[in-house]
Amino acid sequence: MPARISRQDVAHVARLALLDLDDDELDRATEQLGAVLDHVADIEALDLEGVPPTAHPLPLRNVFRADVVGLVLDRDEVLAAAPSAEDGRFRVPAVLGEEP
Repeated sequence: MPARISRQDVAHVARLALLDLDDDELDRATEQLGAVLDHVADIEALDLEGVPPTAHPLPLRNVFRADVVGLVLDRDEVLAAAPSAEDGRFRVPAVLGEEP
């Protein structure tokens, strides 16, 4: 079976994507992309005569619940259980060395 994608094609796409692939990575990517293209060819070969086009195999319905306020936790009670709180919010360590 002829290769669906050449090593040179994969190297070209890698250059376009600014990927620096070594020889082993290039060989592996060529094999993997070839396998993907083989699967696409299998799908293209299916006889879909009489099969209506669909966006999803199952009927869809709205799966979201109504946006209504339910039971909520008391802010003061939650903040009282926190290791550190300040001005009605959780106080956490500085991120990336930033100081408030």
